[in-house]
Amino acid sequence: AGRWSQSRPPSSLQRSQQLKRSVWLSPAPHRMNSGLPVNIGVLFVPQQEAWVVERMGKFHRILEPGLNFLIPLLDRIRYVQSLKEIVINVPEQSAVTLDNVTLQIDGVLYLRVMDPYKASYGVEDPEYAVTQLAQTTMRSELGKLSLDRVFRERESLNASIVDAINQASDCWGIRCLRYEIKDIHVPPRVKESMQMQVEAERRKRATVLESEGTRESAINVAEGQKQAQILASEAEKAEQINKAAGREANAMLVKARAKAEAIQLLAAALAQQHGSAAASLSVAEQYVSAFSKLAKDSNTVLLPANTGDVTNMVAQALGIYTTLTKPQAVKTQDKVPPAHEDPQPPRTEVLKAEDGNSS
Repeated sequence: AGRWSQSRPPSSLQRSQQLKRSVWLSPAPHRMNSGLPVNIGVLFVPQQEAWVVERMGKFHRILEPGLNFLIPLLDRIRYVQSLKEIVINVPEQSAVTLDNVTLQIDGVLYLRVMDPYKASYGVEDPEYAVTQLAQTTMRSELGKLSLDRVFRERESLNASIVDAINQASDCWGIRCLRYEIKDIHVPPRVKESMQMQVEAERRKRATVLESEGTRESAINVAEGQKQAQILASEAEKAEQINKAAGREANAMLVKARAKAEAIQLLAAALAQQHGSAAASLSVAEQYVSAFSKLAKDSNTVLLPANTGDVTNMVAQALGIYTTLTKPQAVKTQDKVPPAHEDPQPPRTEVLKAEDGNSS
């Protein structure tokens, strides 16, 4: 029975007591080295390391890189601090955003020991303390942002975490250089909704671009038709101008010249003897011809009171002609000098005599 009791496994109470005893008897925490150097009197400290020395259990000094001398048995190397930049992986953690979306996020923390004394005696485990501070700061900062802003403002989020860590770790002799978010894991349903949102946004952009292309195409077609109409009208205008300046102008000039020659010939004929009688005969013929064409184009006819009196109508026409030619005769008489006055009677009297003879 005694042997059985000795081989019996320890109880849970005994295991907890043994664990507490091992924690109490464990050596002081140190960083970057698996074991502490042994004091043999003459020590060589590597570059970018700081050895914290205690004399009889009290802080004595910090050994600089190079050759150092200590008193054996009295001096003890208690901590070894690395002055290099330290990279710590921040474990993945859950955080809730402002719009109640749960994210799984992790990161990388870059540290450097600025004061070995504070890093040794200010906190028990500096790396663990900074890691926990980074996680809590990350959760608090994510709670201030929505899901869309988390992806857009990663740089500002990293800067906020660095500032919060530096404010708290100043008394620990540690400075946080930067913090980088590695991965952000979104729940599957939220990821599906985000993909649907992206697809909808892409379709919207495609529709907008297509409508803009259709509008630009319609505008270009309208502009082309407008320019074509303008060019066609300008071409037609130029063609009409060329026609007017060419053939029609020449025709009008020919007609005008012919009419001028006809008027000159008529004036010359009237100036000859018995010209007035010939003019009276021509007017009478035209009157009879025009009177014969009445009531052919329309039913409404306006007739003078003395329609059958051709002599009176011819006399009126000749009177109008005499009135028009009288100023010309006066001008010609004014131009002739008084010394060369012609004793012949005036032309007006001759015309009146001829009119009497013709009547």
